Amino acid sequence: MARRKTVPELLAEALLAKQQAKLAQSQPAQPAPARRRPRRPRTPDPLAEHARLLAAGEKLLAKQDAAKAKEAARIEADLAKRQGAREREAQQRRHEQERSEREQKRQQRDSTKQELKDEADRRNREIATEAAELEAVLRERPDGLEDWHPLLERAFAHDGANGVAEVVEDLLRRSPLPPGCRDGAVVGYAPESAQLLVDIGLPSQDVVPTVAGYRFVAQRAEIIPQLVKEADHQETYRRLLARLALRALDEAFSVTPPQMVDTILLNGHVATTDPATGQAVRPCVVSVVVERADFAELVLDEPRLDPQRCLRNLGAVVSQHPHDLEPVPPVVEFDPSRFKLAADTAVVGALDSRPDLLQMDPYAFERLVRELFTAMGYETWRTQNSRDDGLDAVAIQRDPLGVTVFAIQAKRTKNVVSPEVVRALLGTLKDKQATRGVLVTTSWYGKTSRDFAHRHQLDLIDGRNLKALLLDHLGIDALIGLPKIPLGWQQSDLT
Repeated sequence: MARRKTVPELLAEALLAKQQAKLAQSQPAQPAPARRRPRRPRTPDPLAEHARLLAAGEKLLAKQDAAKAKEAARIEADLAKRQGAREREAQQRRHEQERSEREQKRQQRDSTKQELKDEADRRNREIATEAAELEAVLRERPDGLEDWHPLLERAFAHDGANGVAEVVEDLLRRSPLPPGCRDGAVVGYAPESAQLLVDIGLPSQDVVPTVAGYRFVAQRAEIIPQLVKEADHQETYRRLLARLALRALDEAFSVTPPQMVDTILLNGHVATTDPATGQAVRPCVVSVVVERADFAELVLDEPRLDPQRCLRNLGAVVSQHPHDLEPVPPVVEFDPSRFKLAADTAVVGALDSRPDLLQMDPYAFERLVRELFTAMGYETWRTQNSRDDGLDAVAIQRDPLGVTVFAIQAKRTKNVVSPEVVRALLGTLKDKQATRGVLVTTSWYGKTSRDFAHRHQLDLIDGRNLKALLLDHLGIDALIGLPKIPLGWQQSDLT
């Protein structure tokens, strides 16, 4: 059995055959040589031939391995190149995405900054508008209030003093003012003295903005409030109160006919909470009495008008520290709504030359007492006859030290005035917030009543003192028909 050739031997034989064929193709055809005598072929050395073929096979294998390594290197380089290209593309995409994200963030920051800047501008416009409205409360007063004069006259003809008070009160409450600048109004009218009593509710310090403006800080992307200095805030509040008081006076004078109202008594109160006690308080911060002629001289539309100096020029009492709830003594220290002022008619002209005070109608006696105080130099009003809590009249006395308000009660009786009546007057005095109380009677008082009055700001006028006052101030020589002469009196005290 023949031996199987190895792979190198097969490759060597194939290579030899290939080379021989290639050599035969490359050599030109030659004429057949002369026929020679054939030689006997040389027998090759098997070992040498085997070695040669083995070497050739190994060389071929080395060449093929080199070719494969070169191809593998080429493929690996191509793959590396492609991988590098993909990585560069991915990196470029990442860079583009990062640039896009940075651009979006930048645009978002710019948009946020612009929104914040616009918000700061909007807030500044709101504050400027609010400040301008507060500055203009005196200049931008309602027009056409004189057209209300016929309405006031009809209200007085139909409902008397209360009708006038209701109309003026309604106007003051509905006056077009910035929110929170007027907290209600109460009005009373005294036709006999042509006086209007006005009590208005003024705003607290909260109505004045505490922020002067808003500043946008770009580096921090933040809106920073710029606070008003405390001193400037307090000064703005004081000026606002002065403007509101002047505006209320102007509206009250404008809406009322001159022949009906010659003088206005105005008190301005602030309804707030005392931070020291937590209780609701209503301190009076502005109080003034103004005559129409004096007020007409003012030029309220003048931009250089100082409202605080204007009020002081009118003789007003103004709190220097309203922000601290520092009150001032009112010029007229009572609530017009509590006194329910009513119209009055004269009684002196209808009396006989020597009237008997005990025989007078009770209402006529009350009017006589009121006319007596008017003749004595007091400014007086008579309260309504129904549900007046025992109060018959209100009198005001002015002097350089201020104003004193008297609550007056008249008792037409033939018996001694009991201490309970005197004590009841003290309760009325406190309820009406008057300064002093006066009890006038046709009879007399006991020691208990006099001692009580001496301790509690009460003045008692008995019958004989009343008789003397009527003669001195009204020229009325009155009679007092008491059934018996009180202890210590003379007959001349009655007749």
